[in-house]
Amino acid sequence: MLDAVLPLQCGGCGAPGIRWCDWCAAQLAVGPDQPRLVSPRLDPGVPVFALGRYAGVRRTAIVAVKERGRTDLIAPLALPVEAALQQLVRWRLLDLPLTLIPAPTRGSAARRRGGDPITRIAAAVAGRHRGITVAPALRMRAFARDSVGLGRGARERNVAGRVLLRRRRLPTGSGAVGEVVIVDDVVTTGATLAESVRVLRTAGLPVTAALVIASA
Repeated sequence: MLDAVLPLQCGGCGAPGIRWCDWCAAQLAVGPDQPRLVSPRLDPGVPVFALGRYAGVRRTAIVAVKERGRTDLIAPLALPVEAALQQLVRWRLLDLPLTLIPAPTRGSAARRRGGDPITRIAAAVAGRHRGITVAPALRMRAFARDSVGLGRGARERNVAGRVLLRRRRLPTGSGAVGEVVIVDDVVTTGATLAESVRVLRTAGLPVTAALVIASA
């Protein structure tokens, strides 16, 4: 009856009667050569690894989570993020323990979405590993615009000085932070990542890399 009122569709391809199909899961699966190093137009000062391009199933799923309230896609998106982190540890590009810090988002956007999707994705990953914690320690100062549609220069100006650190959200205890990885859904110009790295490093936090679900 519920499906008749609100038809259930795959969050990737739109197939009816299923939330997330096997075909879409395979499209997001992390291959032996992934994640791949990408080069945003603005260098954030750390290596940026992406699971794939912002297109196809990946783009559709990200938009569905962010703009259509498809929180049921948090787990399917968390799985490739988890696999990518494990791969980076195997390659010895990262070492445990890790602290995942979600890239900052505007408070109004988070409220509209019922919470920040990337924080939920990072929390889902951390919940499965003792050596990984998530710390939503960055926030965007009020009046920052939505970056969609902004060019490189406008994005830089939009985030300059507007990314703030919430120290109380960081893990406590000696060595509790470990290596820091910034996690985000999409990287475009790299402006938000660059400002986030600057803020964290100014606070003395060892930012090692950034991991994004998609690169545009």
